[in-house]
Parts: sequence; C-alpha cells; structure tokens
Amino acid sequence: MAGELLWAAAKATLSGTAILVVISLLGFVASPLALWALPVIFLTGLAFAALGLIVTALAPSYDFFMYYFTLFITPMVLLCGVFFPPDQLPPLVQAVAAWLPLTHAVALVRPLLFGEIPAGIVGHLASLLAVALVAFWIALTLIRRRLLK
Repeated sequence: MAGELLWAAAKATLSGTAILVVISLLGFVASPLALWALPVIFLTGLAFAALGLIVTALAPSYDFFMYYFTLFITPMVLLCGVFFPPDQLPPLVQAVAAWLPLTHAVALVRPLLFGEIPAGIVGHLASLLAVALVAFWIALTLIRRRLLK
C-alpha cells in the first residue's frame, strides 16, 4: 500500500514537472520560486493517492470509480480555485471548499508560479499532510478488512 501511495505521488510529480517545464517555456512562470511547487505537487499527490486508495478499498467494481470522479473530483476542481477565485462563491460554498485538499494545493502553487510567497504556508502544508496521513490510515484499515473477508 505504501508503495502504491509513493508511486502515485511520484507520477503526480513527474506530470507536474512536465507541466512546469511547458509553462516555463511559454513564459508563464515569473520566478524560480516556481520550483517550490514540485514538493507541493508531491504532497498533493500523496493526499489524492491516499483518497484514491480509500475508493479502491470500497469499490465493488471498476465502474464505481466514476462516482468518485463525478461526485468528488469534478466538484472539487470547480470549487477550489483552479479556474476562478473561490471568493466569488457564496459564503457557504467557500466554507466547504476551505476543507477540500485541492484548495490548499492551489493556495500554495499559484503564488509560487507568480513569484510570490504563499500566505499561510504552514497551515496549507499541514492540511495536505493531514489528509494524506488520515486517508492512508483509513485506506489501510479498509483494505485489511476487505482482504480478510
């Protein structure tokens, strides 16, 4: 399980590196601070890999994964500031988005790409790490249960 988690985070980091190279070549990176996005991408990969392992432990079939993407990933992408600032959302939706891991990843990476130091670095990193650790622990418990049935 730990190997699967680390492999998924490594793949996320490779993808993030490729994207960083492309946007750098296109002139969209303002500073070398953008290189600090790579450890954030790895940590984000850990968090989402752990969440994916929970879904894997619960999935009765391959088709079940569509629920995860449709009901969790897609709304999170729309609410967490990937495409537009979350402060334009209603206050209740902003409160929900603040609890989602992608919000913390975006809050860390976006300023780095613009050459700025993100606000609340420790809180955002702690949130991503907490999601990764708690979700991995839950995934381990669920996988053990499933394998022992």
